[in-house]
Amino acid sequence: MDLPGSTPPPAELLPAAFASWFAGRGWAPHPHQLEMLAAARDGASALLIAPTGGGKTLAGFLPSLVELAAAPTAGLHTLYISPLKALTVDIHRNLTAPIEEMGLDIACETRTGDTPQAKRQRQRRRPPQILLTTPESLALLLSYHDAARVFGSLRCVVVDELHALADNKRGDLLSLGLARLQTLAPDCRRVGLSATVRDPEELRAWVTPPESAAPAQLIRGAPGPDPEIEILVTRERLPWSGHMALHAVGEIYERLKAVGTAIVFVNTRAQAELVFRELWRINDDNLPIGIHHGSLERERRRKVEAAMARGELRAVVATSSLDLGIDWGAVDLVVQVGAPKGVSRLLQRIGRANHRLDRPSRALLVPGNRFEYLECLAALAGVREKTLDGNPPRSGGLDVLAQHLLGTACAGPLDPDLLYRQVVTARPYSDLRRRDFNDVLDFVATGGYALRAYERFRRLAEGPDGLYRLAHRRFVQRYRMNVGTIVEAPTIKLKLRNGRGLGEVEEYFVNGLTAGDTFIFAGELLTFLGLRETWAEVARGGKGDPQVPAYGGGRLPLSTHLAERVRGLLEAPAAWQDMPPAVAEWLRLQHWRSVMPPSDGLLVETFPRGEREYLVAYCFEGRNAHQTLGMLLTRRMERLGLSPLGFVATDYVIAVWSLRPAEDMAALFSEDLLGDDLEEWMAESSLLRRTFRNAAVIAGLIERRHPGQEKTRRQVTISSDLIYDVLRKYEPDHVLLRATWADAAGGLTDIGRLGDMLGRIKGRIRHRSLEKVSPLAVPVLLEIGREQVYGSAFDELLDEGAQGLITEATEGLDQARLPLSG
Repeated sequence: MDLPGSTPPPAELLPAAFASWFAGRGWAPHPHQLEMLAAARDGASALLIAPTGGGKTLAGFLPSLVELAAAPTAGLHTLYISPLKALTVDIHRNLTAPIEEMGLDIACETRTGDTPQAKRQRQRRRPPQILLTTPESLALLLSYHDAARVFGSLRCVVVDELHALADNKRGDLLSLGLARLQTLAPDCRRVGLSATVRDPEELRAWVTPPESAAPAQLIRGAPGPDPEIEILVTRERLPWSGHMALHAVGEIYERLKAVGTAIVFVNTRAQAELVFRELWRINDDNLPIGIHHGSLERERRRKVEAAMARGELRAVVATSSLDLGIDWGAVDLVVQVGAPKGVSRLLQRIGRANHRLDRPSRALLVPGNRFEYLECLAALAGVREKTLDGNPPRSGGLDVLAQHLLGTACAGPLDPDLLYRQVVTARPYSDLRRRDFNDVLDFVATGGYALRAYERFRRLAEGPDGLYRLAHRRFVQRYRMNVGTIVEAPTIKLKLRNGRGLGEVEEYFVNGLTAGDTFIFAGELLTFLGLRETWAEVARGGKGDPQVPAYGGGRLPLSTHLAERVRGLLEAPAAWQDMPPAVAEWLRLQHWRSVMPPSDGLLVETFPRGEREYLVAYCFEGRNAHQTLGMLLTRRMERLGLSPLGFVATDYVIAVWSLRPAEDMAALFSEDLLGDDLEEWMAESSLLRRTFRNAAVIAGLIERRHPGQEKTRRQVTISSDLIYDVLRKYEPDHVLLRATWADAAGGLTDIGRLGDMLGRIKGRIRHRSLEKVSPLAVPVLLEIGREQVYGSAFDELLDEGAQGLITEATEGLDQARLPLSG
């Protein structure tokens, strides 16, 4: 099906009733929708790659609707899996329309964590023919003793936005669930849907069932028109540093007034709060503007989604909570505030506009600073050249496998040999060694060598028949209360005095508040009144400078693909002339004062300032890798007697300051930095302990939620730290320590990316010893000691503290404006 020039399937594949429904709406079925019908007729699984607005989701469901209309069957026929609960609700609404308008006797329902208990119980007794759910809810359903009865009639599994699941632990859990489903319903076919795919063959393997005679068919929808993307060049001078882009809110508001409906995407929840508040502060026209992010109360989010779908809002400020799939066809403009961090992510967000295949999506990129302008320019080039980024395939997590084994045991006795053969049919676990599987099974059963003496860790018991069964029924409830791989920091609900809930913020933020402190949440100014049992009581309004809740893990690092493009822009002076004057001037001055970072190496600048010696390295490897590099560099500098005092990292640059200057850059940035230095740092690193804590929670070693209570962040940390120390001392090869090291290659520490960089720059380090700070170094130095101050107060602080630094870096500007040779 993926060969160019193949003959499209005939329209006769579409029954008359369906053809009439399409015609009644003034539509004609797309070729890829007919190809999906043909694949289903042949019993083939398929991966559909089609642009947003091309009827991709309908194409996934169309074969099921046709089959059920022709031959209605009782029981579950089609299972739809979405990465977002909001998406299941949206798809249910859109799928209900053709079912009702064609008078089809098809039951279609959703099942998520928000589904009432009575409805969930009824769905197990009498499953609907089409069930829309999430990976976590699927795992729960598979943990019941009647899973074979519920899923035995299953004919099709549709995974929407597959690219958003395939490269992470939620995808690991889903892949294991799909492998189990294939055992329960051997004839079930799989369908994957995606709009942005970097590696189609990898996703194709994902949806190819085991024992399949042929790989899943690859079906491509016709591309829509290229999106119309503009980078906002503001009247206000582009800031040197910062990422909130509040300087541009006035011009964003002007754009919102000029269009019908818009989505304003931001990169963090804190940024969402600030941009939303600033928009309302200048909203003299009383435009209906909403806010949407994952910490808001569920009902508040649902109201915003429904109002947007009805066309009642002119704009909504949103985080990644609205990245995927929700069908708001009337959206005229997508605004991306801050750098996009990746081409694929940008395309996903741009696809929220129009949702029409015959019209281009319109987008406005709003960089928050000068480096972000370069990143936006690089992303724009990536979109034009259709070069997508994404993570390479990874092996499935052993912690996720442990959770799956316990969930399988909740449903009934498990046979290790049969289960191993089933697990390796899951794409992320296809290379899983039997030894690793046995170690994970032993961990679930006993806790492992170092923990087997403790009864609480003995969750499975091996019987004389060689089958493993739950050691106690209490583990069933604990599993179901803690299922899933999303390990967020513990949160505390916010409530008004009348008991009305507003949402939740992270526990550590509340712990830093005292009665009377003010903060911004859901666009409102709130006053903290105090902790009341398990929630924080707040009142509307207040005085003083408000804080903004920050949320751990909210910022995505710069993708490797965009990093390469940014380095290319810095090395191409011919491209600078089309940039805004402030950016072009900044780059020209850098070229005059120092040199530009090379695309295939590393520029390191050193210079004195005050009583300190500064080292600035232009790595462009993302904040997480730079944080790890900073830890390792300071350790090595200490050993070399350079007396390092601290470091600061951004997505683009790292700066280290010390009492004595660094001179031997080849020794500082050698590949053995990831040897003994890494081992020593990781042994005591809080980052590695945090990674272990997440793995321990996912694997069920530490249960955040117990019947009637939830552990605090402090309790979880103490428990995991104690176990971590025991395992490192007595069982350094424990399954969870192996899982922790595997996670450390990406994630919070990004060791894998750092290792790639150290190998790439070997012999290609360019060291410039300067008398004073360079222009490119100014942004990272402005990050040093930054306070959490926002709005006009932040601008004043930045102006006062930075002016001397900027003046120092821009001395000699007239000379820098001379034409560049070469």
